[in-house]
Amino acid sequence: MADSGHSGLPPGAAPDEGPVEPEGPDESERGRSPTAGQDEPEPGRSPSAVPYGHPVEAVVAAAPDGIVAVDEEGLIRLCNPAAAELFGRPASELLDAPFGFPLAARGVVAEIDLVLPSGSGRVVEMRVTATHASGERLYIATLRDVTERRRAQRALEAALARQDTVIAVTAHELRNPLATISVLAHTLRDSDARLTDEQRTDIAQRIIDATGWLQNLARKHLAAARIDAKATGATPQPVPVLEFILEQLGALEGDAPEVDVSCAPDVVAYVDRGEFWEMLVNYLENAFTYGLPPVRIAVAVSADHIDIRVQDAGPGVPPDAVPRLFQRFSRVPGTAPGRQGTGLGLWIVRNLARAGGGDAWYEPGTRTDAGFCLRLRRAPSTLGHA
Repeated sequence: MADSGHSGLPPGAAPDEGPVEPEGPDESERGRSPTAGQDEPEPGRSPSAVPYGHPVEAVVAAAPDGIVAVDEEGLIRLCNPAAAELFGRPASELLDAPFGFPLAARGVVAEIDLVLPSGSGRVVEMRVTATHASGERLYIATLRDVTERRRAQRALEAALARQDTVIAVTAHELRNPLATISVLAHTLRDSDARLTDEQRTDIAQRIIDATGWLQNLARKHLAAARIDAKATGATPQPVPVLEFILEQLGALEGDAPEVDVSCAPDVVAYVDRGEFWEMLVNYLENAFTYGLPPVRIAVAVSADHIDIRVQDAGPGVPPDAVPRLFQRFSRVPGTAPGRQGTGLGLWIVRNLARAGGGDAWYEPGTRTDAGFCLRLRRAPSTLGHA
C-alpha cells in the first residue's frame, strides 16, 4: 500500500530523533565551583557557627546593639557589625577569639570596660541570654555603649559632691561673721549699754568690716559658680594694664595697704575687664591677708603675653603647701586666726586665666621677689612689640 503520510505515531507525538543528550551547564554556571558559597563564611560568622536560617543568626544580623554569640569554651562564634565597632576590631579578628569577659547571669545587667586597640576605653552594658543552636549551647551577649551616660553620671556625682562641700564650707564661713554682726547690733540697740561715741563708732566699723567680708564671700562663690557652669560670659578686649591697675587701686578702701606699681604705660592686655578685676583683686587680697608690706605689682612683657607679678615682703609659702595652692578650698596651714581666707581666690584666678588663654602660678624666691604670677594675652595690635 502506498504511504499516506502517517507515521503510525499517536497524534501530536514528535518523531523519534534518537537518544536525548543531557543538557550542559547554563552559561551563568560555567566556571563555578560546585561548592562555591558553601565554604566561604559571611563576615561576622565563624565557619563552624550555626547553620544559616537559625533565629539566632537573624537576631545577630539585625540588632542595633552589639551582639556576640559565645560558645561554652568562651569563644566568639557570631558577631554583628555593631559589636565589631564596639570592640574597635574587624569581625574577622573577633571570630573564634576568646570573649575575654565573664558572662553575666541571666537577667543581670553587668558593665565591662573595653580597652580599644587605640588605647582609649569604653564602658559597655552587657545582658546575657542562653540558647541552643544545632545541639550546641550558645550564650548571646547584648552589648550597649554607655560611655557617655556613665561620664555624665560621674560628672553629676562629682558636681553634687562639690556642691555639698560648698554648702558645708559656706555655712561654716558665714557663722562667725553673722554671729559677730548679731552681737554688735544688739549691743548698739541695748538702751542700758553705756557706750561712748568712740565705742559706737568702733562697733559700727566692725559691723561694716564683717558685712564687707560677707559681700566678698558672696562674690567669690558667685564667681566659682559661673566657672563651674562654664558661663562666665567673658568678652575679651584691649585693656591698658597700667591704667586699669591704677583705677582698681584707687577703688580700694582707705585702710588698704599701699601698693607700688611698675608697668610701662603702653602695655595692653587682651582680656575681659571684669575677669581681670576679679583676678587682680584676688591676688591683692591674698597679699594683704597673708603677706607683709610693701606690696608690689611688677609687669613684664614678652612677644605674645604679659606677666603680672604681685609680690610682698612676707615669709612666702611653705614648700609643702605650694602644690595645693591653687586647689579649691585650699588654705595654707598654720595661718594665724583671723587671717583665714575663703580658699577660693587662687582657684578662681587660675581658672579664669586659663579660660582666657593665660595661666596663674606661684614663684618661690626670697622675701623680696617671691610672689604670685598672672599671665595674660597681649592685645593683637601690640603683638611683637616687646
